[in-house]
Amino acid sequence: MKISLIAFNCRYSHSCLALFYVRNELEKFLPESSVSINQFTINDPYYEALLKIKDYQTEALFFSVYIWNAVYLCRLINDLHSCLPDLPIVLGGPQAPSLREKLSFGPTLVHGQIEGVSQNFYKDLANKNLQSDYFGSSITTFSYPYKQEDFQGQLKNRNIYYESSRGCPFFCSYCLSSISHGVLSKDIEQVKKELSAILKESPKNLRFVDRTFNANPERALEIWDFLLENADDTCSFHFEIAPDLFTKEMFCFLEKVKRKVFQFEIGIQSTNQNTLLTVNRKMNIGRSLDTIKRLISYNNINIHLDLILGLPLEDCKSFSQSVSDTLRLKPDYLQIGLLKILPDTELFRSKQIFEIISCSEPPYQILSTKWMNSETLSKLYWIGECIEYFYNKKFFSNFFSYIISIEKDIFLFFKELTFFCKKNNFFNVSKTHDIMIIILFKFITNHKESKILKEFLIFDWFSCGHKYIHDIFNIEINTIKKEIFNKFPLEMDNIYKEKERNTFLKKCILFKFSGLLLTHINLTNTDYDFYVGFIAENKIKTNIILIPFLIE
Repeated sequence: MKISLIAFNCRYSHSCLALFYVRNELEKFLPESSVSINQFTINDPYYEALLKIKDYQTEALFFSVYIWNAVYLCRLINDLHSCLPDLPIVLGGPQAPSLREKLSFGPTLVHGQIEGVSQNFYKDLANKNLQSDYFGSSITTFSYPYKQEDFQGQLKNRNIYYESSRGCPFFCSYCLSSISHGVLSKDIEQVKKELSAILKESPKNLRFVDRTFNANPERALEIWDFLLENADDTCSFHFEIAPDLFTKEMFCFLEKVKRKVFQFEIGIQSTNQNTLLTVNRKMNIGRSLDTIKRLISYNNINIHLDLILGLPLEDCKSFSQSVSDTLRLKPDYLQIGLLKILPDTELFRSKQIFEIISCSEPPYQILSTKWMNSETLSKLYWIGECIEYFYNKKFFSNFFSYIISIEKDIFLFFKELTFFCKKNNFFNVSKTHDIMIIILFKFITNHKESKILKEFLIFDWFSCGHKYIHDIFNIEINTIKKEIFNKFPLEMDNIYKEKERNTFLKKCILFKFSGLLLTHINLTNTDYDFYVGFIAENKIKTNIILIPFLIE
């Protein structure tokens, strides 16, 4: 029997972990079957995707349904059924029940975890006698999802996803994980064995999908230690963590981790304690913020913070405080996501109480609440988008590091920047570095510290690898180089030797920066102005060199 498993991911670099589990279960109970995994993205041309799937010559189609692909799949599955009315179609995943209600026919639905489904499902599939619904019972363990050939096939050039545990210890009312109870953790030795198999394939990015990776601190620490002992230097690891569950031992370990090997995604969601209590999210905000501040001070872990816009009891003032509290920490990334009112969650059932209005189709984004009308929510959404483009893109890292350190109200800064962006049609054009630096330059022109802020913009511009200075600054960079060319010594220790001098100066962009800027970015600890050299090695890496002598 030929069976095709279909995934529609958000982007090519993603992979669908669920289908690898489904593949293994199908092959276990139907060993004579031929099972293929086929991954698309929601950005793929619709008609071409339809034709490819229609032409698989398969005997059954399986789809994994989530909020990000449900709308696409609704159209696709209806059209596939029109073309192939007798072909069995099986749906699974958190949004599968809602999707089936919208289809023009009734496909088979698998509820819950595939490992808990009875053998009757596989017998009915083989006999072409599928029923409407199959339910997965509780399980005591779950297997390793991958085969060795997957890494050169469906997983090649994609993120690798792995779960050492299933379930979440928390019961946030907006999350589907709150519906299931308890956490099922694999035996730690089995985890190490499976991780060894993955690390043997030298992945670039391994993302743990455990809902709260450090729910058991000792277990998390043991896995971290194993990863660092066995992984290549080129591999990075992503974890979802709870910041108020860190132990002294974890801090001691993480302080010594190699830079940018670990990436932590931390769901703060709100710094309003009453809001968190209302959605059943247990978190010590003070301890959490202190933990994040400490982790960021290590300067070796990529910190991604999440806030949710539209939660109950959150008004404009409260949300602006959440933004300010998190930006003050200077995370690597601050994601401001819209609250999604997912069917079957507790919050969905409380819509009337909280006067929630949300979109009728996936991903069910919030439109207004009792505390935020649609106009307020819209304004806050665009501020979030402004932070996404200007702060998260990392074009202006040093600029915003300085801004956050001097602005009393960093939320107000972004609020005013958002208004300026709208006035200048920014949100309707391509968000290029060129356009963004023009916007920022014009926006800070009347700022009381505009001179040093423009200096930070220049530094960040060269740090991103540009070999010319932007026209907006009205500076002739080549004239500067000619004026100081003959003042450079024949050689400089650890920078260039005599025979390399001319090559170095030709490759290098040279610009003089103030002691204030240089001390802020930790290039020097004096008040003197120095020249800095920028040498772009490639599109990603730029070498930044402090010229260690004064040039008048």
